[in-house]
Amino acid sequence: MFSLTRDDGYLLSTDPARLDLDRVHQWLSTDAYWALGRSRESVARAFAGSIPYGVHRVPDGGQVAVARVVTDGVTFGWLCDVYVAREERGRGLGAWLATAVRDHLASLGVRRILLATLDAHGVYARVGFTPVTPERWMELDRRSVNPVTGKDPIGSPGLTVEA
Repeated sequence: MFSLTRDDGYLLSTDPARLDLDRVHQWLSTDAYWALGRSRESVARAFAGSIPYGVHRVPDGGQVAVARVVTDGVTFGWLCDVYVAREERGRGLGAWLATAVRDHLASLGVRRILLATLDAHGVYARVGFTPVTPERWMELDRRSVNPVTGKDPIGSPGLTVEA
């Protein structure tokens, strides 16, 4: 487990037992544009398959921020589901969390970290992230997401493979 403490009373930990998944689900499913409507089960499964980073207040243990990294632990990591509670914003927790993730992954040997954001470019730029070149990166995105609910429409066709 990785942990880090700030002088002003915040603790960052990768211990999955410390995560308040009910709180994380509430944040993501109701207030995070990329995860609106995400089910509690999906949140739990996503965090179970990732390195979780929880930020907690030291005095009472309350969780105030979260992130997760999908990684092979060696060459590549995808930083996602970064969220700081609204009442805790403005204290530098987002940049501290991104820096801690960057440094923790570097200690594992991970040399490339990817993330996507619509509104926090400045936070990530302060810790070394740069825009991706469109000539190099490509994606296959099979999601059909309703922009209002963030959910896949019911009955969307699955992937079929023919031999």
